[in-house]
Parts: sequence; structure tokens; C-alpha cells
Amino acid sequence: MKNRLRILLSAWMMLMLVAGTVCPAVHADADMRRVVVGADLSEEQVNAVYGSFGITRGDVPELRLTNAEEHAALDGFLDAAVIGTKSMSCVFLELMPQGSGLSVTVNNVSWCTPDMYRNAFTTAGITDARITVAAPFPVSGTAALAGIYKAYEDMTGRKLDTAVKDVGTQELTVTGALANEIGSTASTSIVNDLKKMLGDTVNMSDEELRTAIRRIASGYGVSLTEAQVQRLLELCRSLEKLDPDSLTEKVGELQSTLEKVSDAKDQVVGFVEKARQVIDAVKDFFARISSLFNGR
Repeated sequence: MKNRLRILLSAWMMLMLVAGTVCPAVHADADMRRVVVGADLSEEQVNAVYGSFGITRGDVPELRLTNAEEHAALDGFLDAAVIGTKSMSCVFLELMPQGSGLSVTVNNVSWCTPDMYRNAFTTAGITDARITVAAPFPVSGTAALAGIYKAYEDMTGRKLDTAVKDVGTQELTVTGALANEIGSTASTSIVNDLKKMLGDTVNMSDEELRTAIRRIASGYGVSLTEAQVQRLLELCRSLEKLDPDSLTEKVGELQSTLEKVSDAKDQVVGFVEKARQVIDAVKDFFARISSLFNGR
């Protein structure tokens, strides 16, 4: 009996070692994480959002974003009626080591896609982070940009350049409006292509730039209206005021990260299979324990 128990206990320890390789423990530094909640949410709604974040309230420093702060960040880019009178969006930001890339997840966000957030954050200089944007019910998600900026500045202790934040906000709102008209994939692709050629656009006349914008859009099977071309031209001129070389490099890094994420998805099936093997082995272990004692 003792020998059989010893064998089973040894097998159990081996299973725990294998399980550790499947689901390694993650130790996150709370100082590198922030949650920003809309100031007009009820306690019940805030707790529901924490559930979607997958964390316990109190484990991460929490900030509140007021509607006045939303207007300060978005006025001039969106109509006041669109911004509204209440702050409802919430964000969870975790800064990651350099080179980790930018991961964005959305929940109950109806207007802004993860790609739109990635592009806007990259423009603002936030390139290595895990970000979740959520609300207890469907919202546009535009105010989340202000929440991310607030969380980032509180965490790092340094202010993001106002001009950089404004351009990031302009990019998000222009891309979002265009996405409603031509689709999010085409919208973000056109903006990214423009960012890649900022070194050239700075030397173009407005008419030359309009022609370039139409040519890029045509490559995605899109025919733009004059108003759409004008919005993209104005965005491009704003982006030119930043560091064109840096933006071009960031776009390349972002695309490289997205390609890595795509490659990683191909490994998920293998991961799930390995986890299933561990679970089956654990079930078998307890079955043996049960038969051992039942056979006494």
C-alpha cells in the first residue's frame, strides 16, 4: 500500500510540474497597472466592469475620469452632443517591457476598434502595453483615449506632450468616423499608409496630397468623397508636425507585432491539447486514488 501511494504521489508531483509549464504563474506589479473608471458609473456598474477586466477591485490603483476631462480631451474633435454629459468608459492599462508590443481588447465598445486604439496610442508614444477598454453597456469608446492618457501619466509620472495627445485624439476620431463610412479595415489601413509616407507628404502641396490619398484608398477598393479626403489631409498635416521618422518606425513595429500575434494564434491548438492532456492525467490520478482506497 505504501509503495503504491508513493508512486501515485510522485506521479502527482510530476503532473504539477507539467501543469506549471502550461499555466505559469504571472506576478504583475501593481505600480505598472492602472484602472480608470467613468465617474458617473454606479458602484454596481464599476464592479461589473472589473469583472470584465478579470481583476479584483482594490488590487490595482484606481483613477476616475470625469465628463469635464472628456470634454477637455475631445472638444474640437467631436461634437459636444456626441461626447455627452456623463463619463461611462473604463480602461485597464498595464505597461509591459520594451518590445512587448501593444495589445488592445474592447468590451461593449461600439465605435472604436482595437486597431483604431492601437494606432492612436502608438502615435501618442504608448507602444508596449496591455489595454482593455470596457463599459457596463454599449458606448462609443472615444473617451477611453482620455482615460488611457490619464492612467499613463499617473503611472509614469510624466506628462505626454499636449500636441501629441491632440494628434492621437484627432487620429482616433477621424479614423472612427471614416470607419463608419468605408469600414474599419480600410480606414486604419489608409491612415497607416499615410503615416508611412510622412517624409514625402511634408513636401507635397495640398492637391498633390489629395491625389496620393485617393491613390492609397483606391488600392483598398475605396472611392473617397471630397469631405473624407479633406479630413485625411488635415490629419496628415497634423501628423507631419510630429517626428515623421519616429512615426514611420512605430507603424512598422506595430505591424510586426500584429504579425507575431497572428503567428501565435497558430500555436493555440497545441497549447489547448497540452492542457487537455494534463487535465486528463489529473482525472486519472484521482481515479487511481479512488480505486486504491475502494479496493482495501
